Amino acid sequence: MAAEDRDYNLTQEQKAVKDKYPPLCKKYEYLDHTADVQLHAWGDTLEEAFEQCAMAMFGYMTDTGTVEPVDTVEVEAEGHDLLSLLFHFLDEWLYKFSADEFFIPREVKVLHIDRRHFKIRSIGWGEEFSLEKHPQGTEVKAITYSAMQICEDEKPEVFVIIDI
Repeated sequence: MAAEDRDYNLTQEQKAVKDKYPPLCKKYEYLDHTADVQLHAWGDTLEEAFEQCAMAMFGYMTDTGTVEPVDTVEVEAEGHDLLSLLFHFLDEWLYKFSADEFFIPREVKVLHIDRRHFKIRSIGWGEEFSLEKHPQGTEVKAITYSAMQICEDEKPEVFVIIDI
């Protein structure tokens, strides 16, 4: 299912927020998976594919177009290879949403991927999630390693199954 196909039944206020900002560039889609959902994201670079995967995860939880870029949050993660780096990157962003901050980004930008030491630095612009302001999608419970893939043959793309 294309990212644009999710219907959140936006209120007039939510539509007004969306109209204040340029449309988000969505290079991701949702693939059916038994009891879960598979995120498929791509980009011109591996950094962009990781960014789009994070936004696909948040896009499943709410319409990220209704999020205003009023706060900034930085996320760093590390792993022992690229797959574990992707896992920990998404897990750290999910933690920012699930923990005290309840941060939902409008945009995530990967500042640097260190492929030698498997570290990543990223920044997100957004705000605290509020049911009064943001439409409720589906809760993401966890990131999984199941069928996780990073392909860099042509343009980089990633596949991640999230537990919903």
